[in-house]
Amino acid sequence: MNTAFCSSLLSTLCLLSACQPQLPQTLAEGLVYCAEGSPESFNPQHVTSGTTIDIVSQQLYDRLLEINPQSGELEGALAKNWRVSQDGLTYWFELRPNVQFHHTGYFTPGRPFQADDVVFTFERILNKSHPYHRIGGGNYPYFESVDLTSLVTAVVAEDAGTVRFELSRPDSSFLSNLATDFVSILSAEYAAQLLQQQQPQLIDIHPIGTGPFMFQDYKKDQFVRYYRHPEYWGGKAQLTQLVFDLVPDSAKRMAMLLTHECDVVAYPRHAELKLVTERPDVEVKSQISMNVGFWAFNTQKAPFDNAKVRKALAMAIDRTTILQAVYFGHADLARSVLPPTSWAFDSSAPEQPYDPELAKQLLAEAGYPKGFQMDIWAMPVQRLYNPNAQKMAELMQADLARVGVRARIVSFEWNSFRRKLSDNEHDSVLIGWSADNADPDNFFRPLLSCAAAENGSNRANWCDPKFDNLLNQALLTADPKQRRSFYLAAQHYLAEQMPLFSIAHSKRFQAQSVKVSGVVMSPYGGVSMAKAEKDL
Repeated sequence: MNTAFCSSLLSTLCLLSACQPQLPQTLAEGLVYCAEGSPESFNPQHVTSGTTIDIVSQQLYDRLLEINPQSGELEGALAKNWRVSQDGLTYWFELRPNVQFHHTGYFTPGRPFQADDVVFTFERILNKSHPYHRIGGGNYPYFESVDLTSLVTAVVAEDAGTVRFELSRPDSSFLSNLATDFVSILSAEYAAQLLQQQQPQLIDIHPIGTGPFMFQDYKKDQFVRYYRHPEYWGGKAQLTQLVFDLVPDSAKRMAMLLTHECDVVAYPRHAELKLVTERPDVEVKSQISMNVGFWAFNTQKAPFDNAKVRKALAMAIDRTTILQAVYFGHADLARSVLPPTSWAFDSSAPEQPYDPELAKQLLAEAGYPKGFQMDIWAMPVQRLYNPNAQKMAELMQADLARVGVRARIVSFEWNSFRRKLSDNEHDSVLIGWSADNADPDNFFRPLLSCAAAENGSNRANWCDPKFDNLLNQALLTADPKQRRSFYLAAQHYLAEQMPLFSIAHSKRFQAQSVKVSGVVMSPYGGVSMAKAEKDL
């Protein structure tokens, strides 16, 4: 492979070290992870982007609870124990003692983590008059999409080691949502310091958490650098330095792995896997993952406000070809937005047929016998659920032409792409979702609820009270059989309305040097470097 275009990460780091001589001087003391894009923020609460979550969440922060990546069970993190009232409206969390916040050049903590930090974290999100609520734009898309803003009525510090949540209604997904990578706990003490300095915006730019690594520096579209947190409650990381090299082009990332400029490569394209698996110095890790790649229609725009048109477009697409040409057989055809590994998956759901003639008939019935012109927005980055959106869009463009629909492929730089999506400028978009926890609600509300449409994370811009009611009924009961019946009804309704067309559930791959171990990929999204090691 031609490596002339590969940047020299070592030279870059040495240059930076010359400006900051107190930093380690060689990459042998750390690990380089080649990521596909820049983070949108250093606060996971502001995003739904997996790119940002991978780089930021599990490296810098902790949550009250976490999900065991093997069993999917909830475990204590910053909270040691928890209990719930009989009516399901009050939750108490006993906090882990002596957890230390990051000590950096810009912040020296005066105390360990305590209940006030949990209260600050949630009050910032829930209270619109809070001094930090609008810092960073005032958007908390995941929290809004699961309606946490109306669910949680109070967060109270009973003492330094106990925090109480009061809910407006029972919600069987509440604990699972607290364990997602978005619910990172911030420092109230740091926030107060920044307010006093009249620099509150720095809380999301120069982050402070309790996680295994501490923020050092960031150059947009170039790199992010962390140092290990020496007082991490979960045990000091083996790596002294962790660098995320930001390389949007997948071929360049792979070339840098082969020339040992990267130790780990995120989301290699499936076409590249055969090349690297034949090398003795590279190891490919794979994992079954809870995800879905889909094609979402902006249902607030004509003709996509017509369910017949949406179903016709779906019938025009040959997904079998897509699975081979884009996923290289490393994915399963989707029959629902839920993957088959979910306990609420509808196993009786039929596959969406590939039927161009029926697609033409539906278009004619909807008033478009000669088709129409539309845009397909294709992500500029590789993601787990869609490793090559541009290639997929090209295949779909050809399929649509056969039924008279003229499709134009559109793309932008990743952060601009997501901003324009949130503003609903698209006709349709190829994107997807990786689960943040094992609860089926995690696929439905963040993607398709009315609340998600309001905050911009619902890429179909679809709000249907009947669908929302099914989800709400599922959350009011803790009985798995009852919950599943509502989720089955929700899946049937989605098949009728087709606000988005589920394409595939992909396996997750990661390519890394054989010298690297301990990098944990979770089936619920995110990556943890807390236990990562690199042999010298």
